[in-house]
Amino acid sequence: MSEDRMRIDVFLWRARFFKARTGATEAIEASGARIERGGQVRRIDKPATPVEAGDILAFACPSGSKLVRIVSLPERRGPPAEAALCYQSLTSS
Repeated sequence: MSEDRMRIDVFLWRARFFKARTGATEAIEASGARIERGGQVRRIDKPATPVEAGDILAFACPSGSKLVRIVSLPERRGPPAEAALCYQSLTSS
């Protein structure tokens, strides 16, 4: 996979929405997610689905439902402050 794309389960784990990558994989397989790219929305249930900067993701995680825009793809699973720079939360609080 090219450097401008990343598996959705890897992104969710590196962005610290899940404590383990297997948790992200299981959540995508069980509950699925929605991805919006180029004005088109589609439902996904495969953890290998690639995401890229600019995509909008809707998914369920242990802390509740999330809606985020990917700003950049994290190179590693870093500290929470670093991970938070990779996405913009669109979920209203």
